[in-house]
Amino acid sequence: MKRFLFATLVLMFANFATASEMAPDQVAHQATDKIVKLLKDNKDLYNKDHKKLYAMVDEHVLTHFDFRAMSRTVLGRYWREANEDQRSQFTREFRDLLVRTYATALLKYNDEQIVYLPFRLSPDDRTATVKSEVRRKDGGPPIAINYSFFRNNNLWKVYDVAIEGASLVSTYQSTFAARVQKEGLDALIASLAQDNKSDAGKTASNGGKAGTGR
Repeated sequence: MKRFLFATLVLMFANFATASEMAPDQVAHQATDKIVKLLKDNKDLYNKDHKKLYAMVDEHVLTHFDFRAMSRTVLGRYWREANEDQRSQFTREFRDLLVRTYATALLKYNDEQIVYLPFRLSPDDRTATVKSEVRRKDGGPPIAINYSFFRNNNLWKVYDVAIEGASLVSTYQSTFAARVQKEGLDALIASLAQDNKSDAGKTASNGGKAGTGR
């Protein structure tokens, strides 16, 4: 179920040329069509070659997240205590972690219906929330997914996602805080880097058949 929920999360973030001129809900609607088409046209290829799947996620999905803002929030006080090199390393490894997680989750997508709820935005708003529901094919209750955006120089970026009320950032914040407190920030960064490197190696050695296992 966790991977399914992450799969629904990433469906809205595709490559679009005029994002700075579009409201967050318009971005969501247009982007969904792009990602769904890529999945339908290339799912066999993505299943066989995860490197191509990772590249698609990196290019079309995660470019619309502000990873530095997310990393700053995830680490909390540990970000303030970190030096710039540690911040850059953590942001890079955290991004790679999400690339792997989202890529594997995308393979679980099975034509579920995504419905966007009514949206309002005032001209002076700096933040916005796009609310959606995933209508499950098994007839179960819809899954609420809310995307939190902020505006910087007229460009809307995602800084958090809430699935059934559970914040993505808060979830990682709790997990990573415990690990930093126990092992230290450098150890956490090294662990993430090793996981990312190990998964990339498995993908290469198995012809793209390896998943994240997360």
